[in-house]
Amino acid sequence: MTKTTASAPVLSPRALNRATLDRQLLLRRSGLSAKAAVGHLLGLQAQNVKPPYYALAARLDGFAPEELSELMADREVVRIVTMRSTIHTHTAEDCLTLRPLVQPARDRELINFRKGLQGVDLARLAVLARELVEAEPRTMKQLREALLAEWPDADPQALAIAARCKLPLVQVTPRGLWGRSGQVALTTAEHWLGRPAGPASAGPAPAGPAPAGPAPAGPASAGPAPAGPTPAGPTSASPTLTSPTPTGPAPTGPAPTGPASTGPAPTDPTPDATVLRYLAAFGPASVKDMQTWAGLTRLRDAFERLRPRLRTFRDENGVELFDLPDASRPAEDTPAPPRFLPEFDNLLLSHADRTRVVPTEYWGRSWQGNQAYCTLLVDGFLAGVWRLTEDTLVVQPFDRLTKAQQNDVTAEGQRMLATLHPGTPYDIRFGTVVER
Repeated sequence: MTKTTASAPVLSPRALNRATLDRQLLLRRSGLSAKAAVGHLLGLQAQNVKPPYYALAARLDGFAPEELSELMADREVVRIVTMRSTIHTHTAEDCLTLRPLVQPARDRELINFRKGLQGVDLARLAVLARELVEAEPRTMKQLREALLAEWPDADPQALAIAARCKLPLVQVTPRGLWGRSGQVALTTAEHWLGRPAGPASAGPAPAGPAPAGPAPAGPASAGPAPAGPTPAGPTSASPTLTSPTPTGPAPTGPAPTGPASTGPAPTDPTPDATVLRYLAAFGPASVKDMQTWAGLTRLRDAFERLRPRLRTFRDENGVELFDLPDASRPAEDTPAPPRFLPEFDNLLLSHADRTRVVPTEYWGRSWQGNQAYCTLLVDGFLAGVWRLTEDTLVVQPFDRLTKAQQNDVTAEGQRMLATLHPGTPYDIRFGTVVER
């Protein structure tokens, strides 16, 4: 971990928490449109259909699920595998720029499937897969079967994953629409959106604090920052569309043939503008934080190029944190209302050190195996999990809540239900406390 000078201000856990919540539109609901919010947040985790809707309901004032659904139907936002090899809902513009940025990670992902791709020409596979899905959207099963006819000795799953890694495949509607059902069918982003991919560094670069609304008063607070290792846990929920980043030696056997990537290449692959946007949505943050968010390595050079334009801070371990100079860093005592977040919300997954949101004693409590739970924030920090049954919102805190906290959580639950399930009667019940 990079150490910065002792003169850089120290940000306490609560200072980091409040700054991040503010960037994430979670200190107060924002008046941004759904599309603007998706762009500001650099996408929403979308391993399942409903999480993007719950994520925006927690963040936006006056949000209605039909707003996001209409954007998806109009192809202004799409569902595609990007950061950390997980499905995200992105604006069309970010789909075409962020996907090329993470292409190196998608190429590395194929190392895990090397054995099942022996003798497969990846360049030809990409061309054939593109022809197939642009002729008509294909399910993963249909794509596997068509590619298997060309390479009968290859592993079927590896063939389909290779196509997903080599091409920017989006899930076509009605998949992802609110209140609709539909299986996963894929085509290329360029075909679905009717335009080619652009530079990976494209996109609005924030000049100052991005979240809408007045920033709370108060300077950034000093004090010790959270310590401890990054909590382990899942970063995706779809074994079909996700594979782990290799951490050991590459499997033996001949490598698949063909170039490292296929399709339109970005004219400017530097991630500088994306670094600025990441800080606007998740800062203050370290180089390792952004690498965790993106699933990439070697981003240090981009931060160094931008250093003259950024402010630096540190945590109690001396880890250097970068931030936009004019970004909001609210006071530690800024109120943070309860929020109901979906499973795999990026707030909990986009930093190497998650203790700015996840108390050390609660590491690993929001998932079991590869199954993640919907999460509850109280006073800005992870405080429990929740689930929605047919007629009840069940809240399970990790520790006992005060009566005032229970009342606030109940009011927030009622607001969430009224936003996403208007006219449907639900009880709100506090389940057995999930003890430490």
